[in-house]
Amino acid sequence: MADYRVSPIEPPEPPLVRFERFLRARGRRMTSQRRIIVTEVFSHHDHFDAEDLMEHLRERMNSREVSRPTVYRTLSELVEAGLLKRMVIRDRYVYEHEYGYPEHDHLYCQGCHQLFEFRSEALRHIRESVAREYDFEAVTHRMMIIGWCSQCRAKRDSGQMPEADNPPRAQM
Repeated sequence: MADYRVSPIEPPEPPLVRFERFLRARGRRMTSQRRIIVTEVFSHHDHFDAEDLMEHLRERMNSREVSRPTVYRTLSELVEAGLLKRMVIRDRYVYEHEYGYPEHDHLYCQGCHQLFEFRSEALRHIRESVAREYDFEAVTHRMMIIGWCSQCRAKRDSGQMPEADNPPRAQM
């Protein structure tokens, strides 16, 4: 079986430096709250929502080093800066690193709600072929395949987990 895993790539500059440059270009400044948030976001790679991030920042929020509105505002700025990608899954925004990770796609399990990342040269070739057919210059793409992971499929097939009535709304 081919290896479809996604590994980080070495970005030209650290995310904090890139974000600071983005803010300065818009007349904003890097505050201590923003610095704390960006450092936490890029300290590990996983899919997260604002609540997950605030849980990681709980002590700093309790000590009033970081505020809830600043978390939401900074997440939007990170998306605008091209450092994060935002997806809508089950009526909530889910974020992942855009900067420092190669283009990739997702499998979404409607049983356990887990996102799995993968890369596929076959999909990239299809994208390029379709773009040529329509005389279109493809820059990137986003794909989410919705279904059942092996563990949830086994539970569903044995009657331990009900079939999903409607696939969850997932937008990239």
